[in-house]
Amino acid sequence: MDITQISSLDCVASIFTCLGRLLLESYAEKFLLSFKACDHEAENITNFIGSYVVGIPNLAVEDVISNFKNWHTKLGVTPSSAGYEKLIMYCCESLKVHAALEMVEEMCELGLTVSIGALHSILRASDESCDFNLVRQMYSMICRYKLKPNGETFRCMITLCVKMKDYGGAYDMLSDLEKINLTPTASMYNAIMVGFFREKNIYGGLRVFKQMKEADVQPDSQTFSYLISNCDSEEDINKYYEEMKRSGIQVSKQIFMALVNGYATCGQFEKAKQVVLDQGIPVKCLNEIKSVLVQSLASHGQLCDAFSIYEEMKQAGCSLEPKAVISLIEHLQSDEELSRLLPLLDELDDPDYWFEGCLRTILYCVRYKHLRPTLNLLKQLRDKICTDELALEVIFNQVFALIAESESTHLQLGLDLLHAIKNELGLTPSRKSLDFLLQACANAKDLRNSKLIWKEYEAAGLPYNTLSFVRMYQALLAAGDRKASKILLSKIPKDDPHVRTIIKACNTIYSRG
Repeated sequence: MDITQISSLDCVASIFTCLGRLLLESYAEKFLLSFKACDHEAENITNFIGSYVVGIPNLAVEDVISNFKNWHTKLGVTPSSAGYEKLIMYCCESLKVHAALEMVEEMCELGLTVSIGALHSILRASDESCDFNLVRQMYSMICRYKLKPNGETFRCMITLCVKMKDYGGAYDMLSDLEKINLTPTASMYNAIMVGFFREKNIYGGLRVFKQMKEADVQPDSQTFSYLISNCDSEEDINKYYEEMKRSGIQVSKQIFMALVNGYATCGQFEKAKQVVLDQGIPVKCLNEIKSVLVQSLASHGQLCDAFSIYEEMKQAGCSLEPKAVISLIEHLQSDEELSRLLPLLDELDDPDYWFEGCLRTILYCVRYKHLRPTLNLLKQLRDKICTDELALEVIFNQVFALIAESESTHLQLGLDLLHAIKNELGLTPSRKSLDFLLQACANAKDLRNSKLIWKEYEAAGLPYNTLSFVRMYQALLAAGDRKASKILLSKIPKDDPHVRTIIKACNTIYSRG
């Protein structure tokens, strides 16, 4: 087959992606030279190069970019917008936002056109990677190179400013809209408003609503949903609801959810429950709104009502939204609730939500000293994320941190867990886990188990460090072994002023008399 005769450029690009994935460099070079020989458009060739290099597996983003440039030099073609944008999308998917911005800078210097889609991909990646501050670099480039953003671009940039609490920067962008013949929208003001509400700054959120009206920007359904959700009285809920209807805005799914949250916040739980009975709710949205009701009731201490609605949904063959399940797990914190917690965990199919729910349930089991259920859940976690040692370590650290913070009666649970983690799960305890157990021994003034944990560091292949020495010193003092503590004190490096402060505090607390 003559690849140059394939009419679909997307199909050809897919072929080059496959060549990259299969590391067939010689074929890629042969086909690219064929396209160049038949005077194919340079823009298409550079697009094919981009498809090839992003298809190569296990290649760092920097190496993908380097390969892209090397292929252009080798073939004597100039990179096009399409090729660059393929790289930008690849960088964004890898959350390498700095590299994507460098690509935009290069495109601008070469006089190539940067599409709105590329800008939005970078902004989304900045949000996902929590690189909110990169919005300033992005906006600087937009201004310097006179790029053509639209309203959605500004909304995204304003959102990133708000997320890093740069309200001044957000308002500056609103002011700059006029310079490029764009008008402010409700979604831009909403982005600022929700930032204030997220910080529980009700006055700030209401001020944004006032500014929106002064700018002659019509609020939308999202605006009123934010306002209603953050009302502290039924009177205010009714006020905004009536204003919304006068504005001709239809009651949306977000408004129904806002009414549920607003009434629950005001303590009007019966009215919150009545919202889901509204005949205007589309059938496809009912399950989601009921889930919000369960979540809101649970978070306001109305667990009986929340579980009643949850059971009704189960009987009707409906499933609870993951956030609502997590809320039920989070607020079931009294003893004797384990039989209700474990079935809730089975409701979670999404791996991230299951992980969160499982961790909360494990901590519940530790709090109430349910050893066997704790181990069963830890085994499930190990089986599901066995390749992620760091995630397992974080979980174990939280478990043993809770034991260290609890009453001294939790020490035996910690020791049993340590034994089971080693012998039943076949895992090695982390340094922090042992540190927390040593702290628990100090709290319990348990000399024998302090010495037992001290030996565990060596068994786990963990050399003693300053922190472990200080914790053991504290444990020895607490247990009254002055001779051993004096010997250990001589081994502790005292260059750090914080270490000296801790040692002094230990002596003050434990060495009286």
